[in-house]
Amino acid sequence: MNAELLPLTPSTDQRAKMAYVYIRQSSLMQVTRHAESTDLQYALVQRAVALGWPRERVELIDEDLGKSGAQAEARGGFQRLLAEISLARVGLVLSFDASRLARNNRDWYQLLEVCSIFGTLIADGERLYDPRLYHDRLLLGLSGMMSEAELHQLKQRMQAGARHKAERGDLRQGLPVGLARGPAGEVVLNPDEEVQARIQLVFEKFRAHPLSRWRDAVSAGSALASASSPQSWPCSLRGRLATSAHLGHPRYSPQSRLRWSLRLWA
Repeated sequence: MNAELLPLTPSTDQRAKMAYVYIRQSSLMQVTRHAESTDLQYALVQRAVALGWPRERVELIDEDLGKSGAQAEARGGFQRLLAEISLARVGLVLSFDASRLARNNRDWYQLLEVCSIFGTLIADGERLYDPRLYHDRLLLGLSGMMSEAELHQLKQRMQAGARHKAERGDLRQGLPVGLARGPAGEVVLNPDEEVQARIQLVFEKFRAHPLSRWRDAVSAGSALASASSPQSWPCSLRGRLATSAHLGHPRYSPQSRLRWSLRLWA
């Protein structure tokens, strides 16, 4: 029988290295609402132990929770994983499925290539793979392509849903700082008097200085920018600045959103 078709068993050298469990959810909403999926990913630690790794050599990488897998640049955990593999410190990479590790073929095949060079195994919730073996690499490649195609389908469905709501006139865009939606969906001033007072202060500063000077002041970090910047406001106030949220469910609006709103209203 072909050796590649035999059940794969981690070697002693691989077990002497670290096993990394990579955990990721695409958004903060998924992290909070789909806790069961996150728990299943954390449970992969026990799978690493069952494969022969001592618990003290199993490390979690979960700093990419709430981040999209479409690009690797914004995922510090994924970058750290690649670095550790490249230093020949990793014997096993565990993830629930290929979509957790990457949502595009460039990042996925980069991971496969590095694992192949340094003899690192890859495991999901069902199987153990060796990227150096032809059949395993073929299966992993198909998993990566399906993951990328799934992301494309998800985007298409979301865009189609947004277009359909827009055609009915029900699509709601984010509101500028200081505005909120009432119970019936109408646009009203934020009912918080402190928010209104601070917004009024910003407009007074804005009227006293031309737009170009105000923009320069903001970019230069001058006293004017500090006085009118939400970053200098109390945390309790920043937390009450509602953008697209309904009344009673405000969200923090960053300074860049404020500058955009002022240019829009000018």
